[in-house]
Parts: sequence; C-alpha cells; structure tokens
Amino acid sequence: MKLYTIGYAGKSAREFFTILKNSDVKKIIDVRLYPSTKDCGFARSKDLAFFLWVLCRIKYEHHKEFAPIPSMLKGYKESLFGWNDIEEQYSNLCRARKFTLTPDMDCACFLCAEPTPERCHRRLLVEYLARQNPDVEIIHL
Repeated sequence: MKLYTIGYAGKSAREFFTILKNSDVKKIIDVRLYPSTKDCGFARSKDLAFFLWVLCRIKYEHHKEFAPIPSMLKGYKESLFGWNDIEEQYSNLCRARKFTLTPDMDCACFLCAEPTPERCHRRLLVEYLARQNPDVEIIHL
C-alpha cells in the first residue's frame, strides 16, 4: 500500500498537476480545515476537484475530520506554541478520532497547503496511519 502527500504552496498549477499526473495517485484526500478560502488559488476545493479530474483523472475528497482543530492552527500561527506541541496535539487528535487506515486509501494522496511535509499535519497523519500496517510506503511528492 502506498500513501502519498503533497502541499500546493509554492508550486505553480503546472508544477502541481504535472507532479500528480506523473505519479500513481488515484485520489486526493484534502485534509485542510478551510479548503475554499480565497487565498487557496488553484487549490480551492471546487476548482481543485475539477482540475484533478480533467487534467489527471484523479478523484477528490475533502475529509475535514483529518484537519487540525482551529485552536491548534491559530496557536501555531501566532507562535503560542511550537512544532513539538503540534506533533503531540495532533497525535492525540488522531487517537481520539480513531483514524483508521482503510483499503481505499491505497494510492491516495493527502493534500495540505504546506510546501514540505516536515512541519505539516499531513505527514503526522500518514505516519499515524502507516503504523497500522507494516506494508505501507509513504511517498512525499
């Protein structure tokens, strides 16, 4: 089983969709809390679903339950706490919400805004899910 992640910030639409088209991704799972704000550009949820299907034949799903809670995002953005705190809080959220790896996640790509996975909850999420099956490969696009 393969789990992919991608962030759209810092990528042009051409770069973003080319990366996805050249991958084995079958579905995008959007894990953002607010996928439709104006600052999302080409990655606004309704536009993104259209572009993904037309350009790449990739399905789109938004799963708000995988997003951090608003106070977690706000606290981090306002430097009220650091990344280590986010890792702990988000791990607790994964356990509390009982996130489960499912067969339909094979070749799914978890999407968020952050350009790299190092300090993004999408990485924490796929690592949490991967611990449920030793045969999971994580690929950051």
